[in-house]
Amino acid sequence: MIRTILFIALLFNTLLLAKPEADTNNTAAIAKENNQTVSAKSVRIDQKLLLDIKKLDQELKENNIWSKIYSNYHTYQELKKQEEILDTFIDKLESKQKRTAKEEEILDDAKNEKTILKGKLQLLQEYEKNPFKKFLTPPPIDEVPSVGNPFAVISALSYREKLNSDQKEYEQRYQSLQRVMKKLKAKREILQKLLLSDANNTKYSTELLDTQEQIKTFTPVIEIFKTTQNVYTKKIDEIKLNLQADIKREVEKAIVIGAIILFFIVIILLVKYLVRRYMSDNERFYMINKALNITFFTLLLFTILFAYIENVSYLVTILGFASAGIAIAMKDWFMSLMGWFVIIIGGAIHVGDRVKFVRGNVEYVGDIVDISLLRMTIQEDITLTTYMHNRRAGRIIFVPNNFIFTDMVANYSHAGLKTVWDGIDLVITFDSNVSKATSIAKEITKKYSKGYTDITRKQLNKLRSQYSMKNTNVEPRIYAFIEPYGIKISAWYHTNAYATLTLRSTISVEILERIQAEDDITLAFPTQSIYVDKDVRKPTAQTPTLFDEEA
Repeated sequence: MIRTILFIALLFNTLLLAKPEADTNNTAAIAKENNQTVSAKSVRIDQKLLLDIKKLDQELKENNIWSKIYSNYHTYQELKKQEEILDTFIDKLESKQKRTAKEEEILDDAKNEKTILKGKLQLLQEYEKNPFKKFLTPPPIDEVPSVGNPFAVISALSYREKLNSDQKEYEQRYQSLQRVMKKLKAKREILQKLLLSDANNTKYSTELLDTQEQIKTFTPVIEIFKTTQNVYTKKIDEIKLNLQADIKREVEKAIVIGAIILFFIVIILLVKYLVRRYMSDNERFYMINKALNITFFTLLLFTILFAYIENVSYLVTILGFASAGIAIAMKDWFMSLMGWFVIIIGGAIHVGDRVKFVRGNVEYVGDIVDISLLRMTIQEDITLTTYMHNRRAGRIIFVPNNFIFTDMVANYSHAGLKTVWDGIDLVITFDSNVSKATSIAKEITKKYSKGYTDITRKQLNKLRSQYSMKNTNVEPRIYAFIEPYGIKISAWYHTNAYATLTLRSTISVEILERIQAEDDITLAFPTQSIYVDKDVRKPTAQTPTLFDEEA
């Protein structure tokens, strides 16, 4: 029994002693395997980190103005340090009283090198101080346009779009700098991780120092940029809000003015429609239509004037001072305007009237086709005046309105009259039958002018309430006068004011035919009789004869 127990105890101890040795061997193998795995994993991590750094470097180089500016700035600083070292070296050599030929050669090379450095520094002069100032400065804000009329709204909208574009461009600068800073920090973290695994790698250390130097340089820049960007954004927002308010106010004003103008247009069109519908006189409609147009444009002018002139009293003051000079310089214009008022209000001349203007020795007869603010337009017709004096017709004559104050104006169709007196003269010999000739003239003129006579009688009856008319006899009138070559018979009758020559021609031909058919009526013309052998004078009771004188 004791032996059995001892055997079991010995066996147990043997097993205990054998297990640690096996475990030790297994642990070493596992540790070796783990080290190999960790080493492979570390290599893979390092390779990934190197790829990340390469990618970051590529992104920092491509289309990155900030890295380029920093690179130029860093180059300038390095060249400046080299210049300082070179200056110290040159001063040291020049301080020697005696220099060897080798030292002279070195001194010359140093001076040449300094000249080259100065050239490089001159090229990079803008990077000496605050190289990022150009990009930190926001775009300039131009003078804010004043929104005082609807056309200014367009310029205000254009200005606002420019502000948005400048603000967006400045914001993109700030975001690009933030992205650069973010990539630099990511690069620093990667380099720190690489140095943990390879602390003696000088390349990583140098890159880390350079990256930290860039971060140190960009940190105050981004802080300044952030402050400037906030101030610039607030200023832009304030300008845009003010512009938006001005645009809104101007648009509302334009809508109100447009509504007023539209109201005027509707009223004018409605009045024109009613006048056209209920007025049969085209000439009066033309004048009313003209007056309505002028009224509309006057209201339109005053509406716009008082809406868009900020200080109307200032304008009135200026016009008051300038009125004297304007009145002298534009005397004829003002007189024409006054003439227009007299014509329109007085009603002496209307569109469609047949008028005669006499200025000096020139006469024009025609129809008024237009009356504007400054002049009347006349279409010249074939009349007795054109036949006897001008020998021209069909012209368009422009008569300034101020002529009604200084020249004679005759209206052939005033106050609705459509007829005028016209006359035909003929001369018969002294021995002709005067009574028969006057009867023939009266018969023919009465025959052809009867219709115009009736019209004139009606028109004159209408005008008696407006004018004091004593002689309203409209029947044809025949007169006989003694002239040097015979008896002149003057026949007067009413005819159409717009076609006097037509009726004159008809009556003249008729009278001539009737006179020629009579044996005791002879037309006279300038003649002269010579008596040689006898005295053809008729004796009278008071005239003594030859026999009386002899007795």
